[in-house]
Amino acid sequence: MINRIRDIRKQKNMTLAEVAAACTPPTTAQTIGRLETGMRNLSLVWMNRIGEALGVEPEHLVKGEAQVQPQIIARLTEAGADGLSTPRDAILPTELVDGGALVCLSIEVSQGEYRSGDQLWMRQVSPDDASQLINRDVLAPRSGGRFAFGRLIDRQGSMVGLLPPGIGQRQIVIDNPGWLAVAEMLVRKL
Repeated sequence: MINRIRDIRKQKNMTLAEVAAACTPPTTAQTIGRLETGMRNLSLVWMNRIGEALGVEPEHLVKGEAQVQPQIIARLTEAGADGLSTPRDAILPTELVDGGALVCLSIEVSQGEYRSGDQLWMRQVSPDDASQLINRDVLAPRSGGRFAFGRLIDRQGSMVGLLPPGIGQRQIVIDNPGWLAVAEMLVRKL
């Protein structure tokens, strides 16, 4: 088995020391480095500790040798496209999301900054976290199997106010939604 600890750590912009400190109990950057390079065996205990520290499921830390994995081969810098000295695995964005179930909103008609054909991947959160989501795009369930989508502009008690992305639309107020889903990533075909 090949581990993908380094690839996941780099895509989350974390240093060895940050991962080591986030482990429970904390460990050393040297230990994390040895586990990344295979100089130390990656046990199930270590997979669980490192997976939790990186905010991913432990099984995402390893891959089979026969599995074909997309590669990051270059990066775009101020000087232009620059090749990496060693390609590394590209980790799917869905594997990098910290906590909360993922849901997807399919955009069928262009509205605001969203275009027809876009997919908006969203992370479900508790309505108690709504005050931290002000000015973020959210999806909220409504009665009768309907939903409301828009920029969260207000939260008062159990009520949340959403401003839909279309021009001239009125604020939607929802009383006591069961959950909210906050926009995490936009997938757009070129």
